[in-house]
Amino acid sequence: MKAVTTGPVAKHSFALPNLLTYARIAAVPLVVACMYWQAILQGGLWLRLVALAIFIAAGITDFLDGYLARSWGQQSRLGRMLDPIADKLLVASCLLMLAADETIKGWSLFAAIIILCREILVSGLREYLAELRVSVPVTQLAKWKTTLQLVAIGFLLAGEALDPFLPREVLEWRMRSGSEYIPFANIFGLTLLWMSALLTLYTGYDYFRAGVRHLMDD
Repeated sequence: MKAVTTGPVAKHSFALPNLLTYARIAAVPLVVACMYWQAILQGGLWLRLVALAIFIAAGITDFLDGYLARSWGQQSRLGRMLDPIADKLLVASCLLMLAADETIKGWSLFAAIIILCREILVSGLREYLAELRVSVPVTQLAKWKTTLQLVAIGFLLAGEALDPFLPREVLEWRMRSGSEYIPFANIFGLTLLWMSALLTLYTGYDYFRAGVRHLMDD
């Protein structure tokens, strides 16, 4: 009897969609290690490009695991549990490392705080509603928020390492501007991060509003 009940679980545990989710979780310490080596241990800028490549690969698995699970009929409770956890681990660890190396600093720290607090709030709300067997579907706007957030973090991870790929005229203009030098990737990334934070506030409120009546009924 035990073999019958554990067989399907083991089968889905090692299905390709779940393996992609495991890979995304495994990418977290790799990205952190690259950023720590570059920013704290004063490694080469090439490490930021390695971190970016790993981050992009992890982002691709985020799309593929859900798509393959639905297409191949390999959806599982394990996958549904681990998928959002993997996303939050990746985003939170990247934001913390970017704050540590002061890529995110000053007022922009509030954008990162908004994103992290929203993730904690929504996770707690989902866990509570799950006990009541109430599901809160992911909205299309929340998907756009996540995409914007990942693109912003990608640019911030690259930072100054993208400068060699910019036109020379752009770099010369930046040097003549007289203001504090901020890599273009950082400017673009921080702008997207604030846009993502604003969407985060709205979608977080949207989720809370959808679940608040269940909280009141309890």
